Amino acid sequence: MTNMSTKVLIILPTFNEALSIQQHLATIDKLRKDLEPIYSISILQIDDSSPDGTAKIALDMNLANFSQLIKPKKLGLGPAYLAGFLWGLQRNFDFFVEMDSDGSHLPAQLVELLAESSKHDLVIGTRWMPGGRIENWSTFRRILSKFGTIYAATLLRLPIKDLTSGYRVLSRNFIESLDLDSITTKGYGFQIEIALQAYVNGFAVGEVPITFVERSAGKSKMSAAIAFEALIFVTRTGIKRLASGIYRR
Repeated sequence: MTNMSTKVLIILPTFNEALSIQQHLATIDKLRKDLEPIYSISILQIDDSSPDGTAKIALDMNLANFSQLIKPKKLGLGPAYLAGFLWGLQRNFDFFVEMDSDGSHLPAQLVELLAESSKHDLVIGTRWMPGGRIENWSTFRRILSKFGTIYAATLLRLPIKDLTSGYRVLSRNFIESLDLDSITTKGYGFQIEIALQAYVNGFAVGEVPITFVERSAGKSKMSAAIAFEALIFVTRTGIKRLASGIYRR
């Protein structure tokens, strides 16, 4: 897997990240150079028409192997990644990276995720496993996040420790198997839906520990509506799977 022709696409959804995007992109670009020629890494920013100029700030950096897609309005995390998948499939990328744009996912840890992708179709950077860490979160937020993961994993019967983690590497083979039009979740429920698709369809899912660092600038996009969407998806899907007797691959 790790040969000179391995093409990796880092997909960065953005909305109002003017305070963090420049530093984050600079860090990713340094990593891109460091990993050549083992990986040929490109960056695709998908911006939801940020009114704070996020897209222009990124474009003005004149980075190599950098592209942009500008959406006409704020559509959410899921639609951004789906657009990125289609864009990358059309350009024959081998692996697709999901990464937050606020610096909470450390680019340096992508090395471990990519290494694991030689054995798995979906690699999840996990906070809730030995070696995983979260920095600058309150006790309440830790409890809420952990509870959400346990609830989803239990109801969906998925042996995955961090279903809502947004730091991931997906193989082209896995993405090509997805019916992208059938994926309906727009917020962090999207991560749960993708992990479920991987597991029930027999794709290899791996997890590696990461350090999640709470953003130091800008405003979190998490909202009650996003959490509610994930809750509804997990509950409805779990009940449907239970009623159908399909708690198996």
